[in-house]
Amino acid sequence: MHALVVIAHPNPDSLTHAIARHLAEGVETSGHAVEVADLSAEGFDPRFNHADLDLFHRQAPPPADVAAEHARLERADALALVYPIYWWSFPALLKGWIDRVFTLGWAYDETADGRILKKLQRLPIHLVANGGADQRTFARHGYFGAMKTQIDNGIFDYCGAPVVTSELLLVSDAGVPGSHLDTARALGRRLFAAPN
Repeated sequence: MHALVVIAHPNPDSLTHAIARHLAEGVETSGHAVEVADLSAEGFDPRFNHADLDLFHRQAPPPADVAAEHARLERADALALVYPIYWWSFPALLKGWIDRVFTLGWAYDETADGRILKKLQRLPIHLVANGGADQRTFARHGYFGAMKTQIDNGIFDYCGAPVVTSELLLVSDAGVPGSHLDTARALGRRLFAAPN
């Protein structure tokens, strides 16, 4: 099996990168392959542009960078997104990657009668976010429900991709950063484990 781990953080020495490395190590120690996509280091352009609009209107094929991401995702048997929480959401880089890559015709489609065809049912999603507020703050502001609506349902369910894992690792958690790295490694080890 093959996992794609996507990181959206500009600093390779960040906790986000350390979490992603430990998750990838867990996948490898369980005997599976892993590819790490560091969107910042790779220079992925998150800006939705005219070529993306032409693709959406079915007037052009995917731009080369989007087609390369489609190919990378098609090789994957699971997708893990590792990201910091910026302004109660994804970083713009990751949101732009989703905007540009999860395209009409590839991630979802529409029938002649207007029904949505979910095309990513084969791709389990694992979300690993790290945030600076404590659990009480996130709960008080309804963050967990909002993110479930926005990300789990609004993005991945729309495409049919099941969200299997949704981890929120906080700076106020006990044993940080070691506990977060242990959690990430354990997640990687069980990424392809059979469900109980």
